Amino acid sequence: MKNKRISEWSKLDNAAKIFPANSKKSDTKVFRFACELHDPVDPKVLQEALDITLEAFPLYRSVMKSGLFWYYFEKSRFPALVTEENLPPCSTLYDKNHKTLLFRVMYYRKRINLEVYHALSDGAGALQFLRTLVFHYITIKYKDAFKDKTPLLDIDASKTQKLDDSFQKYFKEEKIFPKKKPVKAYKLRGAKIPEYRFSVIEGVIPLNEILPKVKEYKASLTIFLAALLMCAISEEIPARHKRKPVVLSIPVNLRNYFSSQTARNFYGVINVDYDFSKGSGDLKDVIEVLKKKFKENLTPEALARRINRLASLEHNAFLRVIPLALKNLALRIAYIISDRSHTSTLSNVGIVNVPDDIKPYINSFDVFVSTNKLQACLCTYENKLRISFTSAFVSTEIQRRFFRSLTDMGIPLVIESNLVDEEEAL
Repeated sequence: MKNKRISEWSKLDNAAKIFPANSKKSDTKVFRFACELHDPVDPKVLQEALDITLEAFPLYRSVMKSGLFWYYFEKSRFPALVTEENLPPCSTLYDKNHKTLLFRVMYYRKRINLEVYHALSDGAGALQFLRTLVFHYITIKYKDAFKDKTPLLDIDASKTQKLDDSFQKYFKEEKIFPKKKPVKAYKLRGAKIPEYRFSVIEGVIPLNEILPKVKEYKASLTIFLAALLMCAISEEIPARHKRKPVVLSIPVNLRNYFSSQTARNFYGVINVDYDFSKGSGDLKDVIEVLKKKFKENLTPEALARRINRLASLEHNAFLRVIPLALKNLALRIAYIISDRSHTSTLSNVGIVNVPDDIKPYINSFDVFVSTNKLQACLCTYENKLRISFTSAFVSTEIQRRFFRSLTDMGIPLVIESNLVDEEEAL
């Protein structure tokens, strides 16, 4: 009976609850993973691979509904159909007036695109889905090449493990200490791209070319790139606003700190800041400051406190009986306050691993998100590091400065963009 209940409906995890109340045309809360192959995509094979993949990820067959007190996922019979790309990137997936699945799979030439509504999963969970999809696609399409050896996918989580709400699993009843008052971050300003669109600018860098420079600063790749982004932003800050620090929001995959194989949301966010009106502002100093702040925030104890603070809301008897309409209002206010506390976001999905047998068929992976400000995402596959900027602003000066700082260090990169003549501009 319990398994049937899980398969028919489930509550949103704690990280997911913020998204339905704050989804809008200017920020759909949708992110995209893409896999570029060496050969054109066969849509019939991709559909077959999707059907198989969905058997292992039952939550992806859900639609989102609203009850009196909370949103919830309900199993649907809507077909998940592969389509040729015919929408702008990260178009709306959740519409309270029109129930649909909360993900889509599209293809364009050699690319397989997976777009996911953030309430359904985070980047690490969605990457599980995409890796499984690509694995089945390649092993079906090139089955003759695998007659003598069947590749194995390194995702062995059961359906139940993929459905786990790990926030509840690691929640502990304890005193919740109030959060520190957030610093008032510098806010990016400028003309926005019309019709709620955003630009996508990607830099492709050989990993073996950038790692020696990262090692030179004795930093992690995330800290090194976060510092570069902060410096690029600082160059655009008017003198009268220099007193406001640049604050980056850094999503953290909690699976790296707590045992979990969930395909749902299980991430935290840390904010790291640098005050360019007080510090020297050179890259080395920014990196040293960020090292300390990452070390302070990325401890099991600090992350556990974040889990407890988030999950405690669901265990509060008073909050549970507040009608959903009032919860939505509170969540919108909370999101506005949170949004003001950081300047931009940098998310490192990390290394994308696939079985060695299917690597010859794959060129690269990349990821980016919808945004109403400026956000950077990065992921690594083999020797390719892809850094993807999405921006709602017309100006691309920050991106230009960021990539120029890399080339000034002698690090080669190739720029790809959805903007006309953007390569020449950068």
